[in-house]
Amino acid sequence: MYNIGIDLGGTNIAAAIIDETSSIVRKGSVPTLRERDYTLIVKDMATLALKLVKEHGLEITDIHSVGIGSPGIVDTENGLIVYANNLHFKNTPIRDEFNKYFKVPVYIENDANAAAYGEFIAGVGEKYSDFVAVTLGTGVGSGVIINNKIITGSYHGGAELGHMVIQVGGSTCSCGRKGCWEEYSSATALIREGKKAAIAHEKSKLNELIDGDIDKMNAKIVFDAAQAGDKVASDIIEWYIDYLAIGLVNLINIFQPQAIALGGGVSAQKENLIKPLKEKMINEIYGGIENLKTELLVCKLGNDAGIIGAAMLYKLYDK
Repeated sequence: MYNIGIDLGGTNIAAAIIDETSSIVRKGSVPTLRERDYTLIVKDMATLALKLVKEHGLEITDIHSVGIGSPGIVDTENGLIVYANNLHFKNTPIRDEFNKYFKVPVYIENDANAAAYGEFIAGVGEKYSDFVAVTLGTGVGSGVIINNKIITGSYHGGAELGHMVIQVGGSTCSCGRKGCWEEYSSATALIREGKKAAIAHEKSKLNELIDGDIDKMNAKIVFDAAQAGDKVASDIIEWYIDYLAIGLVNLINIFQPQAIALGGGVSAQKENLIKPLKEKMINEIYGGIENLKTELLVCKLGNDAGIIGAAMLYKLYDK
């Protein structure tokens, strides 16, 4: 049995055929061209899926289901993208439109939830029933799985953990609120602080690593400079990990998951990130070290998590 997973992004549409072992057997992508009408975007999604089926020597009858991960608020029951600002979607009937081209069961989920589910099904979350994935990228994405089910809330937009406020009156987030977690714990936040420090401290290791070009700043450079002993960069990393730890402890206090997995570019630091995080979290967790039972992990599926998770949605929603 095969299933197809589709990751609908603002820049690209990625799709893959997934086999019974949750492994990708064929993959492809096309540009989203997001300014177009949704009908044209969905047509390209279906055309890509059909192309992959043909290339792999399959028929539509060999495909059990299609799962789509989309940004925004997703009504899984009715197959609608309720709102996705970067795609200009509002109450968009994605499932019905897709079925005009590809007549199999279609399941839709928020892209961060789909990525979390991918890690849960085929990644570092396989052995848990209560699992949270947090992606540290342009923003802070998240997916929460409790008792083997994705938590979305009553109105489809729950578990947007990047938009919990952790600093009253703090930096203004892209969502309009002040002090959101993603303003302090995204890769964007780390890069922003790295740029500010490089400008303020000309002799720092940061400037050496970017060759004086501020646009070359990235999260890895800040970590590299800190590991080279640069005080300026070390202060930034400490600031970053302080806020990241506060947010993660909040998640533990709220959900008490068996594990939290970190994804996104920053998670490539692995123990350089995890070790100091745990040290900070011990000081924050209610009850101290004895109650820090949630495992802190690094995601392993990378950009494939969303595709795999989308393809496996049938496990949740097949009736």
